[in-house]
Amino acid sequence: MADPNRQLAMVIDLNKCMGCQTCTVACKVRNTNDKGMDHQWWMKVTTMPGRGYPKDWEQMGGGYDADGNVMLGKKPEADDYGGEAMEFNYEEVIYGRQGQEVHLAPRVKPSWGPNWEEDVGSGEWPNAYFFYLPRLCNGCNKPSCAGACPHDAISKRKQDGIIAIDQRTCETCSSQDCMSGCPYKEIYYNPVTLSAQKCDGCVDRVEDGVAPACVRGCPGRAMWVDYLDNEAGTVHKAVKQYEVALPLHPEFGTEPNVFYVPPIGPPSYNEDGTLNEDEPRVPIEYLEKLFGPRVHDALTTLRAEMAKRRREPKEESELTDALVAKRYPELLGELGNDPGGIEEVRA
Repeated sequence: MADPNRQLAMVIDLNKCMGCQTCTVACKVRNTNDKGMDHQWWMKVTTMPGRGYPKDWEQMGGGYDADGNVMLGKKPEADDYGGEAMEFNYEEVIYGRQGQEVHLAPRVKPSWGPNWEEDVGSGEWPNAYFFYLPRLCNGCNKPSCAGACPHDAISKRKQDGIIAIDQRTCETCSSQDCMSGCPYKEIYYNPVTLSAQKCDGCVDRVEDGVAPACVRGCPGRAMWVDYLDNEAGTVHKAVKQYEVALPLHPEFGTEPNVFYVPPIGPPSYNEDGTLNEDEPRVPIEYLEKLFGPRVHDALTTLRAEMAKRRREPKEESELTDALVAKRYPELLGELGNDPGGIEEVRA
């Protein structure tokens, strides 16, 4: 059993995420494939800059004010998720015998959805840019969802820091203040169970020493999971030692435990078509808006460590080697057990 008061954390390298949505599908199939959960995407990968999922979540409010009081923002409504769950014309396409005249499509055109703005990007030609941002429950040290809950149905586990919802207690609540209080809008309401639901960190896997499905499913080796106090692990090195992995929107005051290595991006072009190595394509002002002022130092450290491996003769870089992750077990930290057989037992 894990020691008490330990904290599981994730590091996601936005320089390696390729927007393949494997983590999204792994989570959806395993965790939110039930009644009332069609709109629930506990993991989703958004193209940034973008309005995200639910739509415009960054402007909905929540979190804590300067005095440490929980602020209730907007509760996401059905339209923010795209309205009714999409139903597709499978029978017509597969059995309708209409050849090329019919294609697979939703029966009712949706108004929004996860990764709605895929690869849209921003900027002006020839300096257009975008990057991918996986999002899930942040396992915050100060979860405002728990602070907003009037029935104490949301708690933080001491053995791993995972935020858990007592479904039975939650059923008695009609306020849904937890949705308003979470500034990341990672709480979903299930109209069938009449309770709030969210990413649980694949808690049953964690208890068996197995990494969450999103981490094990990432083909780009862009995600790490581990306990923050494991000084030999990449999570600790990226977050605590080198400080290149940062929380998303730290100004919300919840102290997240999902950390992002900010995207360096390609250099920009000058008007004559030559490269301007001193001007990154992704505006630093936008990255500062997402990750706070510490992003400047994080990018400086990343570039300095990468330069060590590029010059001749090459220099050692512990950070670069850790982020490359040549050995797959390095991604899993203390959760390196194989899930084979465990899923069958749980089922």
